[in-house]
Formats: sequence, C-alpha cells, structure tokens
Amino acid sequence: MTNTSPSTAPAPVTHYKNLGCIGLDYRNDARPAIIDLSGETPREVSYKEYHDACDAVARGLLKRGFQPGERIGVLSGNRAEFLEVFYGAMRAGVVPVLINILQPKDTIDWVIRNSGVKLVFTEAGLRALCPDDVPAIEFDDASAQGYKAFQDPGEFTARVPEYDDVAFHAYTSGSTGRPKGAMLSHRAHTWVAETISGDRDFCPDDRMIVAAPLYHKHGMNSIKCVLVGGSTVVLMRKFDARKYVENITRYRLTVVSGVPTIFAMMMQQRDLLAGHDYSFVRLATMGGAPASDVLIDAVAGLFPNAEIVQIFGITEVSAALFGPHPERKLRPRHSIGWPVAGNEFRLVGGSDDNFGTLHVRGPGMMNGYVNNPEETAKRIQDGWYNTGDILRRDEDGWWYFIGRSDDMFVSSGHNIYPLEVELMLERHDDIEQAVVVPVPDEIKHRIPVAFIVRRRGSSLSEEDVKQHSLKNAPPYQYPRQVHFVDSLPTNTVGKIDRRTLEARAQQLREGVKAVDA
Repeated sequence: MTNTSPSTAPAPVTHYKNLGCIGLDYRNDARPAIIDLSGETPREVSYKEYHDACDAVARGLLKRGFQPGERIGVLSGNRAEFLEVFYGAMRAGVVPVLINILQPKDTIDWVIRNSGVKLVFTEAGLRALCPDDVPAIEFDDASAQGYKAFQDPGEFTARVPEYDDVAFHAYTSGSTGRPKGAMLSHRAHTWVAETISGDRDFCPDDRMIVAAPLYHKHGMNSIKCVLVGGSTVVLMRKFDARKYVENITRYRLTVVSGVPTIFAMMMQQRDLLAGHDYSFVRLATMGGAPASDVLIDAVAGLFPNAEIVQIFGITEVSAALFGPHPERKLRPRHSIGWPVAGNEFRLVGGSDDNFGTLHVRGPGMMNGYVNNPEETAKRIQDGWYNTGDILRRDEDGWWYFIGRSDDMFVSSGHNIYPLEVELMLERHDDIEQAVVVPVPDEIKHRIPVAFIVRRRGSSLSEEDVKQHSLKNAPPYQYPRQVHFVDSLPTNTVGKIDRRTLEARAQQLREGVKAVDA
C-alpha cells in the first residue's frame, strides 16, 4: 500500500545562493572556523583566513582557465585545505568531486574519469593513487607547482548559480558495484545546509568535533552546520577513540557526532572519561544506523545536558528529511524525527499505510547520477526517489528506520530485519554490540547468525544469548548460531561491514557442517 504525506514546497525564486558561500556572514571574524588537528600541532584557521583562502582557490582556478561546470577532484584526508578547495571551487562555479581515499587505485581512476576531473588536489602520500595523465596539486608542496603557489589571493565575487547548476559530486560507497556519483545542486544543498543547521540550533558559541571523512556526506553535512551557524569545527584527521575523547575534554565541545559504532568505541574509553564533567555538551547526533537502548542510556549518562538525536540521511536526497517537531514536542526514543517541511514521503509495498519502502521527493533531491541515465531512471520515477530503506510511522506521526531492504532476509516465510534483532540483543546487560546476518539453510532458506561483542569481563555464553532472544522476540528471530568477537569490522565511514560478516558466517557454518560430516 502507498501513503503520501505532502507538505508545503518552498516558493520558487529567480536566483540561488552559491553553496560555496555558506558562512559568509562571518567572513571578517577573527574567531576560529577550523581547529585543524591533522598535523603534529593544532592549527587554528579564523573565519577571515578561511574565506580568504576559498576566494584564493576560486581565483586560482579561473587563472588556470577553468570554466563553470568543469570538474576538479579532492583526494585527501581531513584537513583545512580540503574545505578551502571544496568551497572555493564552488564559488567559481567549478564542481568539486569528493573521492574516497580508501578505495583501490583502479576505482579512484574510474571515479576521476567518470566525472571528467581535469585536476586533482591531493597529498604527497596519496599522489600515487591519481592517474598519471591527470595533473595534481599537492597541499604540502612548497614549490611553484604546489598549493600555495596555485592560490591567487584577492577579492572575489562568487558566481550566482542557476536552478539546476551542479555544486559538487558525491559518490556512494559502491558496495554492490561501481560507486555512483550523485550530482548535487547549489539550490538543493544550500537549502539542506540552512535547514539542518537551523534545526539543530547551531550558533557561534558551538564547537563541534568532526572525525568522519570529509568525502562522506556525514562529515560534510557536519561542516555545513558549523559554517552556517558561525561555529567552530575541531577537525580530526581520522577517528581515534582515545583522541576523540581527549579532544572533547580539551576543547569543551558542545556538539559530538558519529555513527553508533563511534559512540560505542568512545564509551569503552572508561579511564579517559572517568572523573570529568561533560555537562557542556548540548547535542549528540547519531546517524547511519539505530542505536541500542543500552548505548543511548550510556551516552545520556555521560552527557547529562545533551539532546540525543538519531539522524537519517541519504546522499541522493539529503539529510534534511526528518528533524524536530515544529512545536518542539519530545522526540520518542529511536525515532529519526518529524518530516521536514518541503519534502513529500510515501511508503510502498508494506503491510499497511505506515510501513514500507520509503520514496521521497523534495528540495534536497540530486539532479541524477553522473553519466548513468539508466540508474537515474531506475531510482527516480515521476520525481520520486526510491531510497531502498524500510521505515515505519507511528500513530502520532513520528518516523522510525527499520533497515535496508537489501539487508532484510526471509527465514521460514518470515521477514527478518536485522536491526530489529540487534536492538533486542543489545538490551542484554552483557552485550556491548551485536550484528545479525543471514546464512543459507536448506530448510528455512536463510537463518539468522549473530556476532557479539561481550562487555569486558563477561562470561556470556551462546545459550545465554539464545535464551535472551527467545524471551524477548518471536522464535523465528533468535540467532541459530552465535559467534563472540573482540570487535566488529567497519567500512570507511565507521559503519558495520555486514558483507564481510555474512561471508565469515557462511565460512563458519560450512566448517561446522564439514566437521559433522
């Protein structure tokens, strides 16, 4: 069944803001926009220095002959220069392409050619991943071919975009094949930036930590919130649980953010957390997957004054889909929020109007996939984007993420959504983390198998896990096998790598069968 929840679309306008100019209201401030922790010592970049650098990049691109609509690539770890190039290029109408540094060389080559990148900004340690026939500029190169020499300091008037002018390309993870490049417009993502920053009340007093990679939507959306609010970002090169905790304490950060795995790893640093008062933290956002009650309670206990918000976002249709209630009513635990005005939603293929695969259309929608009209037509029909995510809506109008449709599996005729089972398992006091994956079965088609990280010092057994499941969930959901591990594999943005665990579960099951035979 299908249900549509319309809301008022924004009024049409005749011109659009340049996404590269968000935060321009603060351009002369001496306050830090960025505290860059990528080097041996912290480096503060003021709002004036940041905006001057963005303008210098824009001027440098025009001086080099770049025209609006042409593409440059950013292949770099987290650092201030990444942001200068990303936002500076957009001021000139040049389209930055975000490139995952952990991909193999042949995939990076494919992304660069798929987007038609003419110049790559990178680092010395990553230069070898770039194609030999595409010129590159290294951030730390002090020569006449380096980044500083490329910049052209001076005043710059940003280009005013038209309705569908592309701001940047963001590539999906490509877990089921080649990555797909989403073309995202200035119009769409200026609206996204202002919406999510406003919904989360960012202001100049805020300091937010970002350890997620900037080439991923989670990290870059956090930066947008900071810039719109005139806040400060404490930018880590990459996530390290102990350094993450140390930075929260040292910089008295008001906003912390990450996928649930990051929070779970942070909570394990008990020696660093002990004895500190974190009442200065006002907001903790979790995205990428639902968090368990145990984790939410632990985070709430550590940050007693923080609002804990579970966020939901999709590269192709943005993170400005669900937010706070318009009357600021209390958000239920585990809800991803209330529909953001301007979007339309419908649930397709479910058992009733309040459950199914989410289809969306709204102002944050991508223009389409780069050089891939077939996949664009497959995912967008009559203006509706098929997210592939299973959601439900409760009787009061709040929305909840259930899981990916491609993660759902059938066992003995029953649909099993792994995240539901994982949340049930993690309610056990001795379970730190749980992941449930399917393995083939001759009789039941698929059966659930669990990978469990026990709490330190626990003697939890496989039978304990099964009994907990049978007491708290339908019989078809209980894991037929339980494997205890010290940690769970993650992908480049800190999410659990389910495909690796599926392969491991099948190997273990085949090993048991071989022994029995």
